[in-house]
Amino acid sequence: MLHSNDLNEMPRVALISTHGYVAAHPPLGAADTGGQVVYVLELAKKIAQLGHKVDIYTRRFEDQPEIDEVDELVRVIRIPCGGKDFIPKEYLHRYLGEWCEKALRYIKREELNYMFINSHYWDAGVAGQRVSEALNIPHIHTPHSVGLWKKRQMETDYPEKADKFEEEFNFKERIQHETIIYRTCQLVVATTPIQLDMLMEDYEVPRNRVHMIPPGYDDNRFYPVSNASRQMIRNQLGFEGKVVLALGRLATNKGYDLLIDGFSVMAKRVPDARLHLAVGGENMDEHEQKIYDELTAKVKELGLEDQVRFSGFISDEELPDYYRAADMFVLSSRYEPFGMTAIEAMASGTPTVVTVHGGLFRAISYGRHALFADTFDKEDLGITMMKPFKHARLYGRLSRMGAHKARSLFTWTGIAQQLIALVEGRPVAQALDESDWAEPWNDGD
Repeated sequence: MLHSNDLNEMPRVALISTHGYVAAHPPLGAADTGGQVVYVLELAKKIAQLGHKVDIYTRRFEDQPEIDEVDELVRVIRIPCGGKDFIPKEYLHRYLGEWCEKALRYIKREELNYMFINSHYWDAGVAGQRVSEALNIPHIHTPHSVGLWKKRQMETDYPEKADKFEEEFNFKERIQHETIIYRTCQLVVATTPIQLDMLMEDYEVPRNRVHMIPPGYDDNRFYPVSNASRQMIRNQLGFEGKVVLALGRLATNKGYDLLIDGFSVMAKRVPDARLHLAVGGENMDEHEQKIYDELTAKVKELGLEDQVRFSGFISDEELPDYYRAADMFVLSSRYEPFGMTAIEAMASGTPTVVTVHGGLFRAISYGRHALFADTFDKEDLGITMMKPFKHARLYGRLSRMGAHKARSLFTWTGIAQQLIALVEGRPVAQALDESDWAEPWNDGD
């Protein structure tokens, strides 16, 4: 327990993440509330453990309280703007002028001084730049995903819908704002090599102002267990056969339909295979319900009703056990800036298959840490998923070395240390070195 004098003397850091339901215990799977919220909360906790007080600024809406205490050193501060209703992240920037005015008023009233601001995603980047300029403090921006990349992926994957993208995703305005943010903030933190390349080449950000720090996972929660413990968990969850797990928000880009197609190929070769789709939040909106209905219809069409299970939302407390109980985890996204769930699965000792349409596959050695496949090619995905079940040595290696890779490169403590080192101008940890991101043909650790 820290004394009040110690708390008062600790330097403060402000994290800004304006969209979605940011809370001490967030409703993961709710609209715009997923991996980024987990990232911000875990980063905040680890920065605090390194000797800082951390305030996470977000938008206040619906009936949320102004302050949400995460722990002794970390709190969520909610600043209202744009009324009481939820606002999708694509259009939240329209109300951020009001948000910034109220946030600055709050900071001055409470006499808060911050060492730096770290904003997350482009909406918070808009707010973070304005607040940092008003307070004359450094602004470090973490994009999480990049508008140009998403636009190109969507145009490639859905050319017939291209005329509707602007209305749905607001790409033009997003990319304009991103360009301004990346060129005016002090540092941009890329989370994958793909982002690093794109920030320099497409957004023309100077190399000395872009740094790569991968996302992290909580190694106190995600780790392998003994076979006896794993079997007990499987019995509790009712897992039988060779269980392939996928989980996350019900969104088109997550590629659950592609996974079902790939699973249909695998299921012909692995008769006791089972696909467990833990998708969606506790309450589904109209769009999510439509995606869910399409997925269940596809399962029926392929005659897989007896082999595919939909379980819905998995609570954060249960998540590690689901990873451990599964025989395989698949990240099947159409595009994925990183893929936090895949790292958590690897850390839990579960053989993992990841999409090549994302950043994570460049960090792993194929056949050593994990496998990767083109999720748009159902044969490639299905055969890739089948391989570990056909070859016990491969299965064992993926289980052991996947967990080793996760521990060596992706823990939250190391990521927080790298961020603080960047701000303080100290040499950054080795994990920031691009050589740690294995080329697909590299068999190194």
